[in-house]
Amino acid sequence: MISRYARHKRTTLVIATAVAAGALVTTGLTSGAVAAPTPSDLTAKPAAAPLALTVSARTTLIQGKQAEAGTTAQEIGLDTQEKLVVRDVVKDIDGTLHTRYERTYAGLPVLGGDLVVHESAAGVTKGVTKATNTTIKVASLAPAVAPATAEKQAVTLAKAAGSEQTTASEAPRKVIWAGNGSKPTLAYETVVGGLQDDGTPSRLHVITDAATGRQLYQYQGIETGTGRTLYSGTVTLNTTLSGSTYQLTDGTRGGHKTYNKARSSSSSQGTLFTDADDVWGTGTASSSSSDQTAAADAAYGAQATWDFYKSAFGRSGIRNDGKAAYSRVHFGNAYVNAFWDDDCFCMTYGDGSGNTRPLTSLDVAGHEMSHGLTSATANLDYSDEAGGLNEATSDIFGTGVEFFTNNASDKGDYLIGEKININGNGTPLRYMDKPSKDGQSRDYWSSSVAGLDPHYSSGPANHFFYLLSEGSGTKTINGVTYNSPTSNGSTVTGIGRDKALQIWYKALTTYFTSTTTYKGARTGTLSAATDLYGANSAERQAVATAWSAINVN
Repeated sequence: MISRYARHKRTTLVIATAVAAGALVTTGLTSGAVAAPTPSDLTAKPAAAPLALTVSARTTLIQGKQAEAGTTAQEIGLDTQEKLVVRDVVKDIDGTLHTRYERTYAGLPVLGGDLVVHESAAGVTKGVTKATNTTIKVASLAPAVAPATAEKQAVTLAKAAGSEQTTASEAPRKVIWAGNGSKPTLAYETVVGGLQDDGTPSRLHVITDAATGRQLYQYQGIETGTGRTLYSGTVTLNTTLSGSTYQLTDGTRGGHKTYNKARSSSSSQGTLFTDADDVWGTGTASSSSSDQTAAADAAYGAQATWDFYKSAFGRSGIRNDGKAAYSRVHFGNAYVNAFWDDDCFCMTYGDGSGNTRPLTSLDVAGHEMSHGLTSATANLDYSDEAGGLNEATSDIFGTGVEFFTNNASDKGDYLIGEKININGNGTPLRYMDKPSKDGQSRDYWSSSVAGLDPHYSSGPANHFFYLLSEGSGTKTINGVTYNSPTSNGSTVTGIGRDKALQIWYKALTTYFTSTTTYKGARTGTLSAATDLYGANSAERQAVATAWSAINVN
């Protein structure tokens, strides 16, 4: 999420190209913005870069690895009560296979027990990356605390955050808690819905010790953003002709659909946007709950994000299964926020202050949908250092989307939320070259970073990415001047944004786990750089230097 604006956003008018009729619609972003040329160093990919798998090929790999899960568990030394469930597979161009698993113990989900097994093209295990190295073992599977106690605790915590629910949305379920390096513990996981203080839907997860009733952990399942958009242009959209009516459905990108919530804050999907002439929006914000401009922005952001991931990493959709998420606009009344929700697998946008500033910019889409990517891959916890890495991942890839799209009205930059003016003085929400310029983020890692809100603990990782991409010191890019310092006074030479993106993506999808810390992120990105460019490469050395420059040694 993007904090105060916790996700990027922008408004624009639209010109839609109907898939069936080829009709062009003009009204509000920049012409041809999505069809940006592919950078050369994204086309000449290293042997360890991810292979673009068809949906059927990926499904076959997942089924095959699940059939072998029992043997794999034995080979990597798991207890007889531990079982592996395949969550994802990534195959490299050279045939190396990375299989991500969730774990169960005696049939119970192990939270914080995820792991990735790395195999050569010949099927030989090269290594295992684990969220926890602690042996999963509990003395008893019989809880001493009743489920009702756990539910009461969770409901109380949810009420403190604004929820008016009096019961849990999902009854307490028994789990094994092994997160944050904790000793494996029999616990309950309880989920409470409702709304948070600012009107954002709530899905609060609370972990309760089943022996003592003590709260072990909590996290919010809805990842939100806050901001105000101010941006326009003309763009091309893919739509679908149904009879004599156009639908805001992109059949070329997994079937992405854009729905109208018409100011409702319910969990319903909403009504699909349709139009008679295939011209969507007016290029200006409107207080109308049926305004198409916000819908045009949302559809544009979704297609731009899809195209970025497809071009840069060969990824077909957030889950890499060829299926698109969907978008909902006009959520709530004067709701100044936007959020990603795994449960609906969708993006939702409010209309902002006065219902005239929809949070539907390209920045928002790239950032927020990247939370979906993180959830589908490393599933980084949204707290402690992992929470900061989660937020930074969305900033990093949201920035990647912006540069890739190359929209004439919004050139790529290393400023987060620069178009939304949430501060009221024209300044960005966050700065990747020097995060502390926002007044709350940290430039460098320290042990206190884990205690910050994830939007601010993301600072060191954002700084790392900028240094790795562009280097330290003063530099002007697309008319914006940056001046990036280092904690140790060193000079960092960047390797280029495209290579930096490849390294972060590979680390996220093959080496990060739910509990990765900054130290673990250094290790993971060094492994990724070694895989992609070689152990003695300038790229790997640059990764090490950039981490040291933000005090992660």
